[in-house]
Amino acid sequence: MIDKKELVDLIENSELERMQGDRDVWEKHIYLDDDIVLIVGYEEKEASYKQDPEEETVKTYYWYWELRDSQKWDVLFENHDNVFSFCESEMGSYSDQDRVEDIVGDIDEGEVCGWSEKDWIEDISEDIADKVLEWLKTIKLGLK
Repeated sequence: MIDKKELVDLIENSELERMQGDRDVWEKHIYLDDDIVLIVGYEEKEASYKQDPEEETVKTYYWYWELRDSQKWDVLFENHDNVFSFCESEMGSYSDQDRVEDIVGDIDEGEVCGWSEKDWIEDISEDIADKVLEWLKTIKLGLK
C-alpha cells in the first residue's frame, strides 16, 4: 500500500485538467494501482455576478476527492462535503492574480468562503491523503 508521503506528493504534483462541460470543473486522475483511481478536483459552486462590469465578481470553488474503480468507474468512496473552499475575485479586467485588492481596496473573501486564504492543493493535501489512506485500508480489509 502507498505511504502518506508518496500520496501527498502525487496529490500535489499531478496535473489538473479542465473537464469537458458547461461547468468550471478541474480534476487530477491519480492511478494508485490497476483497479483504483483517486480523483482530486474542484468545481465552481457559486458566483456573485454583478450587472455592472465594474462591480466585483466573487466565484467560490470547492475541493472534492473520490476513489473509483478504474475499470467500471464505480465510486468506491467520495468526499463532496464542500468543506474546503476558495474564492477568486474579478473586477472588470482584473482578477486575483492582478491583486484586485490593490486596485479596488480590501476584499473580505473570508466572509464568502472559509478557506479563501488556503486555496492551493498543498494546503489540504495531507487532509486528503489521510482520508484516502483510511479508505484504502477499508478496501484492503474488505469492509466496504
